[in-house]
Amino acid sequence: MSISLSSLILCPIWISMAQIQQGGPDEKEKTTALKDLLSRIDLDELMKKDEPPLDFPDTLEGFEYAFNEKGQLRHIKTGEPFVFNYREDLHRWNQKRYEALGEIITKYVYELLEKDCNLKKISIPVDASESEPKSFIFMSEDALTNPQKLMVLIHGSGVVRAGQWARRLIINEDLDSGTQIPFIKRAMDEGYGVIVLNPNENYIEVEKPKIHVQSSSDSSDEPAEKRERKDKVSKETKKRRDFYEKYRNPQREKEMMQLYIRENGSPEEHAIYVWDHFIAQSAAENVFFVAHSYGGLAFVELMIQREADVKSKVTAVALTDSVHNVWHQEAGKTIREWMRENCCNWVSSSEPLDTSVESMLPDCPRVSAGRKVLNKIGLSDDQGSRVPHTTTRYLPTVCKGERYRGVGE
Repeated sequence: MSISLSSLILCPIWISMAQIQQGGPDEKEKTTALKDLLSRIDLDELMKKDEPPLDFPDTLEGFEYAFNEKGQLRHIKTGEPFVFNYREDLHRWNQKRYEALGEIITKYVYELLEKDCNLKKISIPVDASESEPKSFIFMSEDALTNPQKLMVLIHGSGVVRAGQWARRLIINEDLDSGTQIPFIKRAMDEGYGVIVLNPNENYIEVEKPKIHVQSSSDSSDEPAEKRERKDKVSKETKKRRDFYEKYRNPQREKEMMQLYIRENGSPEEHAIYVWDHFIAQSAAENVFFVAHSYGGLAFVELMIQREADVKSKVTAVALTDSVHNVWHQEAGKTIREWMRENCCNWVSSSEPLDTSVESMLPDCPRVSAGRKVLNKIGLSDDQGSRVPHTTTRYLPTVCKGERYRGVGE
C-alpha cells in the first residue's frame, strides 16, 4: 500500500496533537500553535506534490486517440471512448489532461473548417499591426459576395471556439453532435455564404514577466547600517517567498497574463466588430443567424447597438437555449417587437418537438427542441444545454425567412 507525501507530513503533526491533548493546561499553548500550523496548510496544494508531471502530448496520436469514420473519438489500441479518470484520486491532473486534449480538439476542428468545409481563416482586427494580439473568424469564399443569403453562426460561452457547439459532445459523442460542421455543410449545400464567429477568443496569454525589485542599497541618502538591515530583511523575505512558492506551485506552472484583442475583448464586442467589418459589408439581401446559449445574448446586444442596420439586413434568427434577457440588457420595445416576429428560441424540453414553451420574457417565441433533461455527457462547456441535433432540420425554413409556426414537419 502506497503512502502519499501529504500523509507522511501530516501524520507526525496529528500524533503530536494527540500527545499534547493528553497533557495538562501547560500544553494548551503548544496545541494552539499546532492548530495554527494545520490551518495554514492547503491540502489541495499539498496534494500537487504527489502528482505526475503536467506534461501532456500535443497531438491526438500522442494521446493514442483518433476520430473514426463516424466522427467518434476512440482509443487507437482498445477502441474505447475517452476516459476522464485516467488516474484515480488525481482529479486536478485528470482535468489538466482533459484540457490539454481539448486544445488539440480545437485545432483539429479549425483544420476541418478549412479542409472539409473550405472556409477561409480571416485575421482580426483587420488593421492589426504585427505585434498586437489577434483573433480570427472563418468565412466561405462567397460570404461577402453572395447576393442572396448569408448564414452567421455564434456559439456559447466557455472553452468552445469557432466551429464548436460543445467540447464535451465532441469528445464523448461525435463531431456531428459537438461541432457546427453539419450546419455549415447544409447551409453551403443550400447556397448560402457562411461566417463563423469566434466570440471566446478575446485575448492571448503570455508568460508574466518577473518583477525585479530595486535594492534599497541604491539609496545613497540612507546610513550604511540602515541599508544593511533593510537588505537583510529583503533577502529573508525573498527566501521565505521562494520556499512557499516551491510548496504552492511544485510543478513550476508558468504564471500567465492576458493581453486583450482590440475591439474584441468580449463576445459582445466581437459580434459588433464582425458585424461592422464583415456582415454589414456583405452583398447578401438576407442574413440569417443561428446562435446558441450566450451567442443569443451577444446577438441581442448587437441589436441594441445596431438596431436599424440589423433590421435592414437580418431576416430570421434561430436561437438554441439562448440566455439573453431583454430586461437586463435593456432592449427597447421596437427590438422586442422585431424579435417576436423574426426570432425563435428552441429550448431543451421533454415536450414534443415545436411545442410552445411558456416564457416570462416578452420577446421571441420559445418552443421545445424535443429533448428531455440532459444527462452529464450532454451538458455543453458553457454549462448550458446542448444544441439540439434537430436544429439542422430548421435551416431550410430559417433560411427562406418563413415564419416559425409549423416548423419541424
